[in-house]
Amino acid sequence: MQATAELTHGAATVISIAQHFDRLKDRAVDLIEKIDAEERGFFTPTEDEQTRHLLISYWQSRNALFELVSSFHQVKRFKSDQQPLALMVAYAGALVLVDVARFNRENFHHRHIVRAKLNEPEPHFGIPRGTYDHVQKSLTSPVNAWHLYHALTFFLKNQDELRTASADNAELRQVMEIVELLQDRLDVSPEAFALARTRVRARELRTSIGLNLLGRALYGLQKSVSSLMANRYVKTGHKPGLPPDIDAQLEKELRPGDIIVVRKEHAFTNYFLPGYWPHAALYIGTAPELRNMGLHEHKDVESNWHTIETVDPSRAGRVLEAMKDGVRIRSVSCPFSSDALVIIRPQLQPRDVAEAIGRGFFHAGKEYDFDFDFARSDRLVCTEVVYRSYEGIGDISFDLTRRAGRLTLAAEDLLQKAVNTEGLMTHAVYCPAISRDVLFGDDGDEVLQKTIGRKSVSETESNQ
Repeated sequence: MQATAELTHGAATVISIAQHFDRLKDRAVDLIEKIDAEERGFFTPTEDEQTRHLLISYWQSRNALFELVSSFHQVKRFKSDQQPLALMVAYAGALVLVDVARFNRENFHHRHIVRAKLNEPEPHFGIPRGTYDHVQKSLTSPVNAWHLYHALTFFLKNQDELRTASADNAELRQVMEIVELLQDRLDVSPEAFALARTRVRARELRTSIGLNLLGRALYGLQKSVSSLMANRYVKTGHKPGLPPDIDAQLEKELRPGDIIVVRKEHAFTNYFLPGYWPHAALYIGTAPELRNMGLHEHKDVESNWHTIETVDPSRAGRVLEAMKDGVRIRSVSCPFSSDALVIIRPQLQPRDVAEAIGRGFFHAGKEYDFDFDFARSDRLVCTEVVYRSYEGIGDISFDLTRRAGRLTLAAEDLLQKAVNTEGLMTHAVYCPAISRDVLFGDDGDEVLQKTIGRKSVSETESNQ
């Protein structure tokens, strides 16, 4: 059975985040062992910064897993023989979430000063007070374990078949190992489990009559995810996307080297990231445009040429974009699957743009950096692709800002540079919360000035 690219990328995401959580656990235990906060009664500024960074990294990694589990439980978009594997990937992601929540409870729940610190708000990242306790209560609850019980039952019944189907794919084999390692973390006391089962079984029977074992497993995953963060932060069922006429208009405006900054409404990935515009991608152009710039002969571009030509036959434009599954060459349809979009353009000569794009390709294939550490380049976040492509090219330079203990570059920092015409300029803005039209020049800058630094835009500003 040949796994699809989406299955492989999803499995790689689960593996990467599970490994990142292991690193966070080690760092958290090391930090707590060095802190005598219970006796001292407070955190030093250095300890406070380290703790906040760990927590931000945890929230954002967790959001990426929520997004993956929420997406993969909708297995009907996979071929029928791929659906059990998709469920296994989603189940593994859910188990990783439960495992790290239980680790936090086991190590921090009884430490009142530490727990109070973890529950503090972080306004810059949109984290409200009490988020830690809310997450812990949800992820470690017997009700959540009962919802995931259906997925556990499916996995155990089909374990041999899943192992055979995963045999030829390294990522899926590792996901199989994660499930086998972590499924015991669902354990709750028989009394609590029985109570949870009684509370939810009547609702399940009304919903799941007629569903086969796979259907019940999917239902359990969906209920598990929606009962956690979704109800508090995210509007389920929303599918981000630009209106077709806006999509076509914006695609015609793109040039190789442009920076695309986007927002998806009601998305997991909006939360615990600063600002209204949380994500950026580097537009690298079409295969003919890259060839015209002579980049097809660049060693890092040449090694990725097959992907450039084949990643999406229905659409010619390509981006270099860091998402939860790593830094990859993707179709422009990926960032265009958003509700609001900005195109900003470097003020450079074509040869400088070509140099920057060539630089960017050096990082294709690297993992996503859930630690948001610009001091290292073996793993990258979305804005770091832009940073490492353009820093020092022509007159472009970026000032990194310390956030939660790390020097970072937010997507809105790029927009602010464009508004200030500091090596970048605003080319086109589509922000339907303010205007239903694509705006250019000063009109686009005016929209950005209304949105930069905010988490949402009031409906009273709509259609101005």
